[in-house]
Amino acid sequence: MAVWKSALAAVVLGAAGHTAFAQSESASAETEASRVTLTADDVYVMEDENLVVAEGNVQAEYEGRVMTADRLTYDRQTAKVRAQGNVVILEPDGTQRFAEEIETDANLANGYAVGFSMRTTDGTTASANLARRENETYNSLERAVFTSCELCEEDTTPTWAIRARKAVFDEEEGMYSYRDAVLEIAGVPIIYLPYFAHPDPQAERRSGFLFPTVGSSSKRGFVYQQPYFWAISPYQDLTVSPMINSKVNPVMELDYRKRFWSGQVNFNASFTHEQNFDSDGETFGDEKWRGHIFGNGKFRLTNNWLWGFGVEKMSDDLYSRRYDIDGENEQRGLYTNQPRLLLSQIFTQGQSANWYADASLLTFDSLRFDDAREDSIADALPLAFAERVFDFGDYGYASVNASAAYLVRDAGSDSQRTSVGADWSMSKVLPGGFLAEPFAEARFDHYDLSDFPTEGEGDTVERGFGTAGMQVSYPLFRPGKSVDITVEPIIMGAVGTSGPNDSDIPIEDGDFYELDTSSLFDGNAQAGYDLYEGDSKLAAGISTVARWKSGVQFTGIAGRRWRSRNDPRFDESSNLDGTVSDWVGAFSLDLGNPFSIQTKVRLDDDTLELNRVDTSLDLNLNRVKASALYYQIKEDVSASGSPQEGILLQSEITVTDNYFVLYGLQRDIEGNRDIRHSLGLGYQDDCSRFELIFERSEQIDRQLGPSDSILFRFSLKTLGQVGSNNFE
Repeated sequence: MAVWKSALAAVVLGAAGHTAFAQSESASAETEASRVTLTADDVYVMEDENLVVAEGNVQAEYEGRVMTADRLTYDRQTAKVRAQGNVVILEPDGTQRFAEEIETDANLANGYAVGFSMRTTDGTTASANLARRENETYNSLERAVFTSCELCEEDTTPTWAIRARKAVFDEEEGMYSYRDAVLEIAGVPIIYLPYFAHPDPQAERRSGFLFPTVGSSSKRGFVYQQPYFWAISPYQDLTVSPMINSKVNPVMELDYRKRFWSGQVNFNASFTHEQNFDSDGETFGDEKWRGHIFGNGKFRLTNNWLWGFGVEKMSDDLYSRRYDIDGENEQRGLYTNQPRLLLSQIFTQGQSANWYADASLLTFDSLRFDDAREDSIADALPLAFAERVFDFGDYGYASVNASAAYLVRDAGSDSQRTSVGADWSMSKVLPGGFLAEPFAEARFDHYDLSDFPTEGEGDTVERGFGTAGMQVSYPLFRPGKSVDITVEPIIMGAVGTSGPNDSDIPIEDGDFYELDTSSLFDGNAQAGYDLYEGDSKLAAGISTVARWKSGVQFTGIAGRRWRSRNDPRFDESSNLDGTVSDWVGAFSLDLGNPFSIQTKVRLDDDTLELNRVDTSLDLNLNRVKASALYYQIKEDVSASGSPQEGILLQSEITVTDNYFVLYGLQRDIEGNRDIRHSLGLGYQDDCSRFELIFERSEQIDRQLGPSDSILFRFSLKTLGQVGSNNFE
């Protein structure tokens, strides 16, 4: 809006420099002090009126800014400059400003522009009948129109625009304000606002109202949430978002952020005073204060050490689902959580080039239906790990490590574990191209148990164990005109301590582990500490990589594992039961941007029947974008003890250049139900995106579900998103 302060500086400085212009076909002059250049077809002085006039193809240049006009007049008595006829100002950043006429005084404090318009490099346009600059920082537009949509010659109606009787830009405050503003969609008035304001995108943060959230929910009725952003300081802010519901009491939501010299904190919280309610908004139970808080922080202690925390608390199991609170499973520290479990943690972490250490305190709260299971979930007070690595050059790498876990629970056993260990490995190329990788590891564990139903004497269990072995592979490479192929047979053999798994030791961290290709050739294929794969073992497999010159790539690895003795502590779901594992494989095909697919399989060791498959697919063609995940797990190898099969699909199909179709599906095939099923239509152009989605969910959690919802979203470039969130 400050039209003249930039480019017209060239005109004023050039005219006020008392430069003598000669009348010619192409007259020009330059002041060395201000480095202003003015060219025109004709320049002359009107002595009676005391005017300097430039006419015909007038062009003024100053510090990278260029102004062109049909006529330029400088009044030497009043020091006013007037540019008339097809006035165009080109800024160094590419912004263009247009006007029929511009006039300003010499100090650029006052002036006006008639028939003003502007176009920035990102496509934003603004226009007004009259633009005024009343002082150094105050600019106003009369009968203004603003949009970020690019306008075509054949179609002058933008997808959206704001029309205002008056628009003001206060440079000192960095604020835009509008009087009698109307939001138009495709030229149709939608919303009238008597007053509307927002900060300059290039200015510092400003306090003010954000776009509201409006929607309809079967649980809460009509919903209106109005956020207010409070910029407390350059380093902290608070967003206050009261929510009005027609069926239930209001909710207050708060978002707080603050940066410190060594770190930052983030909190999201809400509270209300209400009863519980079901999917239809019918209330029951006692009316009391309810709410939630999610937060995290991280702070640097030294160059090598930091500490942080994460907090997740909720007054009711279904509070987040009743009020559609997001962020339940975000990572807020060193550890992430499972769905419908809240994790609070405080931690410290340190590392350098050759050592690493961390320690955490973890507490869990279950939001699931089974209260007995919640009491049996252990809190870790604390959980710690440290490791030091040594580089022996040609003799490989070694490390020593220590770990501790103190687990307490309301129902069941408490346990304290302390572990110390060491490992060594190296890599050597043998004659003939064989690659040998010998390794060795050893560990000692000490357990203190309480309230644990064992038949052993005492509450202390100790064990020491180790494994030594070697992995040998033989990479075979075949270059080709169109494809290069690498085939690598791999075999691993190791000898370990016999029977390391004491029946008195509770299994805390190995319940859901499953052998796959990622650990197929490890000396100890069991992750975690409570279980260890001892005895003698052998693994064999083959890895293949094919790379086409066109960029297509295929990778695959498959194999199985043998053990000298059956360890009854391993169940069938772990794939470490018995003496022979199932066949495992992992395959991927990458066609570049259009298509990629990854698959993991587990085949029965006797019948080769498919026990498990996990497949993910990504598709990105010209008009189709989709991602899909399919899984199937047989009952025999399922950790839950029941068969599982399902699919998760998200897709977007472009029908025309502007219109698209959205489709999503999360289906439990084994349970014959759609957890979520959505279908939507949308419109998108360079300045806006509109989505209208119908969604059906058959998920049931106590008093909530099934549910239907209509989702409405409308995003405007530079203004943000309006519409509804995910309301049911």
